[in-house]
Amino acid sequence: MTIKALVADIGGTNIRLGIADMETLSISNILSYQCKDFDNVDGAISQYKQDSKQEFEYACLDVACPVVSDEVNLTNNHWCFSQAAVAKQFGLKKLIVINDFTAIAMSVPNIAKDKLVQIGGQDAIPNAPIAIFGAGTGLGVANLIHAENKWIPVGGEGGHVDFSPIDSDEIGILQELQKKYARVSAEQVLSGLGLVQIYQSLCAMNNETAKDYEPADITKHAIDGTDPLAVKTLDVFCRILGSFGGNLALTLMTYGGVFIAGGVVPRFIEYVKTSEFRARFDAKGRFGKIIKTVPVYVVTEEQPGLIGCAAYLQQEI
Repeated sequence: MTIKALVADIGGTNIRLGIADMETLSISNILSYQCKDFDNVDGAISQYKQDSKQEFEYACLDVACPVVSDEVNLTNNHWCFSQAAVAKQFGLKKLIVINDFTAIAMSVPNIAKDKLVQIGGQDAIPNAPIAIFGAGTGLGVANLIHAENKWIPVGGEGGHVDFSPIDSDEIGILQELQKKYARVSAEQVLSGLGLVQIYQSLCAMNNETAKDYEPADITKHAIDGTDPLAVKTLDVFCRILGSFGGNLALTLMTYGGVFIAGGVVPRFIEYVKTSEFRARFDAKGRFGKIIKTVPVYVVTEEQPGLIGCAAYLQQEI
């Protein structure tokens, strides 16, 4: 009998829930709710059970915060819950709570090929190490190692490593950001906020007044070619993205590929393809010939968190 499990992707604003088939990892009965409408996660799960009319004895939830003990305290909303209490309340045989980027990492080996856009490199080597990073509200980084017939996610805070500028534009951007921050991390330039901060820095460097742009405004003007500094912003962003991704490939020799997720890059994949992204990715000195073989994939799957929760749970039951 096929096991059905509850999977949920919990962010600061929304919770998305679905039912996972533990054999195929397919997700069905997906519903979304706003976190603010419930006192805690149990209320959202109860509402989902009522609306979907689904029953389950296993569950995996991903959360946008660290998971270090039984108590889970969401960073960007009011929810705080005990894993043991939730499992008892819903009569679950097993409940697993993982970090949201761990879920995204675990989704990667299970995403359909038509939901991946390759940018350079050769074919991925099966079961070789994988790196995943994603620019969104912040910059998430994780790795996958294959051992004993299972994928082991290796998390961390790689998005908070030092920003390492390569050319004069990037050095200038660093100097501008150092006026705001005691330390400038990669996340300060490779995120939605990062796009805005690159743009503002370039405006300051060119003695121009920055417009009140949101990240989407910058990418639109860049793609349309209607604002030269927006174009330069996206060009610089793509170069930094390539350097950062190449560093991840070099660190773990990720012959299984480097995967780009998150909400920012999938919006302008064609722009990335024609940018200096791949040249920067490969520019690793005497290791360049090796890194050139590593494939890069942009993830276009809309539900990587739910798939990752299912994949993680599948390995544990």
